[in-house]
Amino acid sequence: MKTLADKTIVLGITGSIAAVRTVDLAHELIRRGATVVAVMTESAQRIIHPDAVECATGMRPITDWTGRTSWVEYCCGSDADIDTGTDAGSGGKSAADLLLIAPCTAATIGKIAHGIPDTLVSIFATTAIGAGVPVVVAPAMHLAMYSPVVRANIDTLRGYGVTIVPPVIEEGKAKIAGTDDIVLWVERALGRSSRLAGMRVLVTCGATAEPIDPVRIITSRARGKMGIELALEAFRRGCDVTLVHAGPGRIVFPGIREIYAETAAEMTASVLAELSGGGYDLLISAAAISDYTLDSATEKIRSGESLTLNLRPTEKLLAAVRDRHPDITIVGFKLESVTGDALIVRAKAAMDRYGLDMVVANTVESMGGDESEVWIIAAKGDRDSCHVSGAKDVVASAILDCVGEPESRGTESRKP
Repeated sequence: MKTLADKTIVLGITGSIAAVRTVDLAHELIRRGATVVAVMTESAQRIIHPDAVECATGMRPITDWTGRTSWVEYCCGSDADIDTGTDAGSGGKSAADLLLIAPCTAATIGKIAHGIPDTLVSIFATTAIGAGVPVVVAPAMHLAMYSPVVRANIDTLRGYGVTIVPPVIEEGKAKIAGTDDIVLWVERALGRSSRLAGMRVLVTCGATAEPIDPVRIITSRARGKMGIELALEAFRRGCDVTLVHAGPGRIVFPGIREIYAETAAEMTASVLAELSGGGYDLLISAAAISDYTLDSATEKIRSGESLTLNLRPTEKLLAAVRDRHPDITIVGFKLESVTGDALIVRAKAAMDRYGLDMVVANTVESMGGDESEVWIIAAKGDRDSCHVSGAKDVVASAILDCVGEPESRGTESRKP
């Protein structure tokens, strides 16, 4: 999905060994639709050659101080065209939409925090902060350098409105974050104008599992992919996101808070406990929560014999949430094996039964795959369905479009 289409990103590269990662980072930004212009410190040029950066971005990086004052050209909001020259610039929009410094050394963090613009990257940052251009910083250094002094400088940058991409602490190093994580923080920094920005969003995803014995479970074929994409898209749009999921271990990334819940009862209890704390604006219930449970055997059931399981219905999460939190906005999912009008009728019935603000109807064909086909139905208005199909990140974006811009809902069919 071209989440960065028509965006110009200045990529500041400083003298960390993690500079070798900037080729992949530039490629990923470009895949998302961005135009990438690099600016390099002298130290960075000793680690990665400017020719490699030019190959990655398609534009000659800015490596020298010249009379063109490129930091003003890019970071002061000018919409003038860029003249083709020996440095970056091949025609197009001059003003940068965002400055990304990745990797950012301890030295550069200190220079920016204390207003010392004596390198190309630090003068770009100083200018961008002064002009209100979004700045994203991805630190990378030895762990011993990631000291209270450096962390205080990072806090100073946060006070200036700079987005910090947390480093990965391992092997005695504060390593630069993963490429996908950095890109996601960039997307979030550019999504501040979203109508959802600042909202607290709770998303459920994955298939819960009911234990038969210590070994065996009853579950479904759901993989949780749609819930993950919804959580990521909400984060991109500036939301404070919590993900309650049935997959052990971290499944998204450090910017999203995660809660593990294996069974239907655990997921319901976790969601209700979160909501009882207050402050949530939106619940997106995308999890495939078990409809039935049973009393689990304490020991492994011996195989080779007939087995009868006594199943009983589980508590309905959506009913419990609506009963206890009548004011929260709820988006539910309705999965059926029927299609066409019958699917829409059942989805609308679920909307009425649980008091949903929106329901997303889909079929079993979407389970576990990378693509989905859904019909989005809102409680307000004429309750006509909006048909969307494609990759699950595209579908997730369309769902949140309907949450954020209710007047835009309609009956049109949308495909990427």
